[in-house]
Amino acid sequence: MGEALSDFLVHSIEPVIAVLIGAVGLTIALIIQFRSKSYQPWKYWLTVSMVAIFGTMAADVLHIGLGVPYLVSTIFFGVSLLAIFIVWYKTEKTLSIHSIYTIRREVFYWLAVMATFALGTATGDMTAYTLGLGFLASGMLFVVLFAIPAILYFVFKMNEVLMFWIAYVLTRPLGASFTDWFGVPRDLGGLNFGRGWVSLALIVMIVGLAIYTSLAKNDIKTNGQT
Repeated sequence: MGEALSDFLVHSIEPVIAVLIGAVGLTIALIIQFRSKSYQPWKYWLTVSMVAIFGTMAADVLHIGLGVPYLVSTIFFGVSLLAIFIVWYKTEKTLSIHSIYTIRREVFYWLAVMATFALGTATGDMTAYTLGLGFLASGMLFVVLFAIPAILYFVFKMNEVLMFWIAYVLTRPLGASFTDWFGVPRDLGGLNFGRGWVSLALIVMIVGLAIYTSLAKNDIKTNGQT
């Protein structure tokens, strides 16, 4: 959704205005999230959605606005994410999302999420354009990569936190690749359903899943932590 809606806004209105709208939306969502005294699905997923949109814009600004190659921006965001994880771990001694119950840990968390979306955007564009795989092949590549941490965790019982963050990083280029394949014109390698319609469909899906999550409460651990 972040990829589709970001591209839709940038191509529909003045890019600078689109980025400002994304920044304002992210700021409002973060204020709502940080003012919340406990985990509430709609606030959390609103913030994730706005991070997805603005994170995409941040990565696109480096390439389109400043002319930074996708490979360079991928390395930059990768190093940035690694630095966030290192400082987070050195400070808090854990990277588990189940341990986020202080403002400082939540700041680290959202910085990491922002970096993962920017990194994912740059990585997906790098495989599609720089490596010449196109959107569909890139999506299939990330499906395979996405399965690796799942196998390592469920079969080989490798570290839960490490496998979670690897999978989390890969969700972004995986989703973005298929989103671009559905939304962009055929001359760019897509199916031409339109970025606007793809954005709308994904927004409806996110809202529906957030409502389901709120009602089912299956994202809340039995010990009371989320």
